[in-house]
Amino acid sequence: MSFSPVRRLTVSRTFSTGQQVRVGELAQNRQGVFFQYDADYLAQFSSISPYGLSWDASLQLAPRDPHGGLPGVFADSLPDGWGLLLMDRVFRQQGVLPAQVTPMDRLAFVGSGGSGALSYTPVVEFAPVGDGQSLGVAELGLQAQSVFDGQTTEVLAELVVAGSSAGARPKAQLYFAPGDYGVCRTRAVAGDESWLVKFTSACLPMGHEEGLCEAAYLSLAGRAGLQPPRWQLLPAPGESGARGWLAVERFDRVWRADEVPGCLHLHSACGLLDADFRAPSLDYEDLIKVSGQLCRGVAASRLQFLRAVFNLFAMNQDDHSKNWAFLQSDEGDWRPAPFYDVTFSPGRFGEHSTAYAGFGKKPPLKAMQKLAADAGYATWQQARCDIEGVLDALAGFSAVAAELGVGGETVRLIQRQLDETYRQNSELVA
Repeated sequence: MSFSPVRRLTVSRTFSTGQQVRVGELAQNRQGVFFQYDADYLAQFSSISPYGLSWDASLQLAPRDPHGGLPGVFADSLPDGWGLLLMDRVFRQQGVLPAQVTPMDRLAFVGSGGSGALSYTPVVEFAPVGDGQSLGVAELGLQAQSVFDGQTTEVLAELVVAGSSAGARPKAQLYFAPGDYGVCRTRAVAGDESWLVKFTSACLPMGHEEGLCEAAYLSLAGRAGLQPPRWQLLPAPGESGARGWLAVERFDRVWRADEVPGCLHLHSACGLLDADFRAPSLDYEDLIKVSGQLCRGVAASRLQFLRAVFNLFAMNQDDHSKNWAFLQSDEGDWRPAPFYDVTFSPGRFGEHSTAYAGFGKKPPLKAMQKLAADAGYATWQQARCDIEGVLDALAGFSAVAAELGVGGETVRLIQRQLDETYRQNSELVA
């Protein structure tokens, strides 16, 4: 087929009520990608990206890096890893090589299927579209596992529709009737709940225990008051090799009893601050300060500080800039997104993707005291009290993990690592 790159896209936003409004327009030429706000949106609503876009009607040229030539807020709509793999399969089936595809083409492929509240038209004509029909979660999960493991090159259209989420691991954005989690849809009908289901594979670092371990960490984060998303474990078919698949409630969707879900605008720290998530490019110092400014108060800053403490002692070192995000209400107010993608994840050379006042690991006491001060703590003793609450929650790892079905060998391996991490950072709580 002949393929012509997308030149113009209309950007729309869906609010929590389901109302959809035009935000502006994207256009590209040889100079790059330009964005312009719609005058009516400027008059009635709030900035979708207060640091990356000027809040006016000017024609704004996007920087070439780090988002492939897109403004960060629109790059947030694109998948990576798993979602890109599925998308590229479809482009190849149409005779289009991935090297020919621009980020604007990918936005046109995503359409209204991405994370957050933004959508893009016109949609690429060959992009699969969900039809609201029911299908089995087991069938979809086994297909995702086969694709991820390289056992098949055939991809169900429903898997592509559901696969427009970030992250490298197999997952699907699905809709369920409340209480019925064996049957799903890729397009919502009235009254549906929205969940992100994470499938497993023997090829993952913790194999089929990935979801169970993340569930344990989410449980501990909840005990520590760090506001993780709601989650549950779904039964997995025996042939999958998994005891269960982790389902995390989508916090960018708003459940409505008699209508399809509404949307909340979601903006990652990666897109907000133009931080390249593929490299260490974010510091908790910046995240804490931005959280206080954007969310207008120390509560958000302190929450991020304690999440940073949790990541340090829990060895969640894959804490890159796409794993931090903010939600904007219909009225324009911002708040930190729930604490997501939280799990045991050792980094290369033991380094965190997000630094602690310049330190990738074993931050000294002075560095953590600086972060605490940035978060609005009057004294280090005040911060220490909250830190101890986080550590008390983490002390329950082995019991929680075992209760959720994590194997004894895996529990012991992780606990040894957690004990060593505590020893290395014990100066912070001495």
